[in-house]
Amino acid sequence: MWVCSALSGARTPAQLRRVLLLASRRCGPAAASFSASAEPSRVRALVYGHHGDPAKVVELKNLELPAVGGSDVHVKMLAAPINPSDINMIQGNYGLLPKLPAVGGNEGVGQVVAVGSSVTGVKPGDWVIPANAGLGTWRTEAVFSEEALVGVPKDIPLPSAATLGVNPCTAYRMLVDFEQLQPGDCVIQNASNSGVGQAVIQIAAALGLRTINVVRDRPDIQKLTERLRNLGADHVITEEELRKHEMKNFLKDVPQPRLALNCVGGKSSTELLRHLAACSFLRTSNSGAFGYPSGRRTTVQTSSRS
Repeated sequence: MWVCSALSGARTPAQLRRVLLLASRRCGPAAASFSASAEPSRVRALVYGHHGDPAKVVELKNLELPAVGGSDVHVKMLAAPINPSDINMIQGNYGLLPKLPAVGGNEGVGQVVAVGSSVTGVKPGDWVIPANAGLGTWRTEAVFSEEALVGVPKDIPLPSAATLGVNPCTAYRMLVDFEQLQPGDCVIQNASNSGVGQAVIQIAAALGLRTINVVRDRPDIQKLTERLRNLGADHVITEEELRKHEMKNFLKDVPQPRLALNCVGGKSSTELLRHLAACSFLRTSNSGAFGYPSGRRTTVQTSSRS
């Protein structure tokens, strides 16, 4: 769930567990451009000096805004979400850990306020997102190097821009890196209503791929099914339906999947593998992604949860 909130109004670190941080005082983009002369000398940021429970170690602090150098970009943050990886990084159990003290946040979108004399890739008013993890987006404003930022269009929804750098990129890489899929080919995935799963559905549809999307059964399954179909899902089935004998008849009218995307493990991943095209070799892992050349059955392990 996305909840708009002003970072300038944040009062306790516990808000990390439930809010979307917005630097502005309203939900929506800021003005198209800013004056460099209006740069504040201090900004607010969510900082942690040691690893631990985010609600206990993260503090709202005032930081000094450095001067804009030749290759620097002054950015006003518009929105920064809370991703599970943000929490893991603060806890100290993520693969990439920044030098402490650090500002939280790996994702987000900001608007360029001013640029240094050597900057050529962006200009005041442009929207930018982090080029890599660990930039520290939970702050009202910051001065970053140009190479740490990537420009994005301003005509996409603000929440989409703020979350563009992780889930959609993960979904795209999983679809293109492990099998040479062609339009009409089929992909099967579990936890299809996760962030990555929804991105897989949309990107696959754009590429002309068909998707079989497995989800956990729930009281509102019809509502969820309709939502995923509206995103481009071809088929939505439950874990229980996947295990039924009738699935063999269902697959007679659907191309056998050439790629499986698994983020659940256990029996769910076993069922995905049972329905893949004939193979001679496969491998799956709980900690990474593995793929093999076209012609072999392939399964890819992801990390997001539904």
